[in-house]
Amino acid sequence: MAVQWYPGHMHKAQKEIAEIMPQIDMIIEVLDARIPYSSSNPMITKLRGDKPVIKLLNKRDLADPDLTSRWVDFLEQETGVRALPVTTQQPAEVKALIETCRKLVPHRDQMGKNIRAIIMGIPNVGKSTTINLLAGRIIAKTGNEPAVTKAQQRINLQNGVVLTDTPGMLWPKVENENSGYRLAVTGAVKDTAIESDDVGMFAADYLLEAYPTLIQKRYGIDQLPQTGWDLLEEIGRRRGCLRSGGKVEMNKAADLLLHELRAGTVGKITMETPEMVTAEEAEVERVRAEKADKKAQRKAKFKGRR
Repeated sequence: MAVQWYPGHMHKAQKEIAEIMPQIDMIIEVLDARIPYSSSNPMITKLRGDKPVIKLLNKRDLADPDLTSRWVDFLEQETGVRALPVTTQQPAEVKALIETCRKLVPHRDQMGKNIRAIIMGIPNVGKSTTINLLAGRIIAKTGNEPAVTKAQQRINLQNGVVLTDTPGMLWPKVENENSGYRLAVTGAVKDTAIESDDVGMFAADYLLEAYPTLIQKRYGIDQLPQTGWDLLEEIGRRRGCLRSGGKVEMNKAADLLLHELRAGTVGKITMETPEMVTAEEAEVERVRAEKADKKAQRKAKFKGRR
């Protein structure tokens, strides 16, 4: 599933960020700890240059702690990157971010000047809640719907750090189909933009493979089915998602599973591993090269006809 959901304010924000980046000392990227790779905007890699980056793995209370630890190690292999697992349910964890900023940009602190940081993140990763905790007051709008923040704003935290807030941005096209599904599973794209039974089946397939015990415990299923579709059907049957005649309403079953996944009631779940996305990146690059080769062949053929 290729996600192409790119509201106008996101396009405007991308241009504005590129313009102000030379005046920024460091980047804070808020990620969803359940999908650290899929929730990372590739635009940041292109814009950062050699600026230090803090990757804030938010919602760590909903993620698999063992995989979160592995993701921290994986992300910090990149030069200038620090990865911090946090939950906004524990404000002290978020506020510890300020000390990490000082360590990454010590020269600004030594000069007695504010650290100029830009905070970025795709929709619905908890960026606005993070800002409010850092500021100690309500500044940024929050909500469960993606794309709440619409424009940039500068926020002086009064502790030596000035934040530039940006709208939550997806990129024009998510090339990795699996990443598109994971974004949908966690609610980073609006539910109206996708078919819930399709996304629910993707989630169910993954859960059967990675977290079968959690599924058995949550839904009271002793003998798990072989496919995600059959799992959705079983969940729907057990939870009363039925049409007249006893047929399962698959959209309702999928919505139920997705709601409970996002709320953490199924358990602490991470939807991707470093090894998994490394393999997926290689496949995306292979497909991209194949398309580029075909495009070049078409151009050459066209020129030959002329």
